[in-house]
Amino acid sequence: MLGAAPGAAPSRMIVGQVQPSTRPPVALRNLLSDLADRVGYGQVVTAEAVPALALRGLVKRFDAKLAVAGIDLEVPAGSFFGLLGPNGAGKTTTLSMSVGLLRPDAGRAVVLGHDVWSDPVEAKRRLGVLPDGVRLFDRLSGAELLAYTGLLRGMDPAVVDRRARELLDVLALGDAGRTLVIDYSAGMRKKIGLACALLHAPRLLVLDEPFEAVDPVSGSLIRDILARYVSGGGTVVFASHVMEVVERLCSHVAILAEGAIKTVGTLDQVRGGRDLEDVFVEVVGGRTATGQELSWL
Repeated sequence: MLGAAPGAAPSRMIVGQVQPSTRPPVALRNLLSDLADRVGYGQVVTAEAVPALALRGLVKRFDAKLAVAGIDLEVPAGSFFGLLGPNGAGKTTTLSMSVGLLRPDAGRAVVLGHDVWSDPVEAKRRLGVLPDGVRLFDRLSGAELLAYTGLLRGMDPAVVDRRARELLDVLALGDAGRTLVIDYSAGMRKKIGLACALLHAPRLLVLDEPFEAVDPVSGSLIRDILARYVSGGGTVVFASHVMEVVERLCSHVAILAEGAIKTVGTLDQVRGGRDLEDVFVEVVGGRTATGQELSWL
C-alpha cells in the first residue's frame, strides 16, 4: 500500500507558509509535486499481477428497469481509466457496485484480488472513493471531517493530522477554517470529498465526476494530483462527460450505454485515429436531431 515516504520532513515547515492561490502557476505545481511525494503518491510501486479492479457479470435492476446488464471489465493496475457514457447509461450504478455502495443482483467486483462483498475490509483498505452526490458528515469543519475519516480507518492520528494539513492546503481549503462542510460551496464539497478519498493513500481511486462544479484552477490542481498519483503506481477509475479531460488524462477508456460496455481499450485503440467525441456519439447511437428543427430560433 502506498504510504508516506520514509524520513519525510514535517509538512508544517512548508504548508504553513504557502498560500496556493497567490502562487504563480509553475511554483504552485512545484509545490504540489513536493506535497504529492510526501503523502506517498510519488513512490514507485511494483506493477500488480492482478487487475486493480475486475468486474464479473455485474447486474442491477431497479423494478422493471435493467440498469446494468452483466458488465465484465478489467482495469489494469497503474492505469488512468475513463468510464464514459450518456446520462442514464449506468455509470454511477456500476461504480457504486464496484466499491460496495450498492449491492449487485448478480456478479462480483474485485479490488486488487479482494472481493468487495465477501472480503470488504481488505478491499476497502486499498480503495478510495468519491461517489456522485457525495454525502458527508457535513456538521464538521473540513479538518474535523478528515480527522474523523482517518480515525475511522484506524490511521495513526499524527499521520492523519499531517496529511490533512497538506491536503487542505493544496486543495485551497485551508482558509475555510472552522466553516462547516454544510456551508461549503458545491466545488468545495467536491474537493473535501476528494481529500477524504486520498487521505489513506489508497492504491485505487474510484471517482464519479470529480471535476463537476470545480473551478478551472482547482481542476488543474486535481489533475496534477491524480497524474502524480498514477505515475507513482496508483490506479484511477473515473466517470466523466468531459471528453477533453478524458483525452488529456486517460490511458484507457470504456464507453457504456444501456447498461453494457460497448467498447473498451487503450485510448488510442478506442479513438482509432479519430476524435473521441465522434467515436462516443457513434458508439452510443448517434444523434437523432440536428437542431435545424427549431426554425423559430
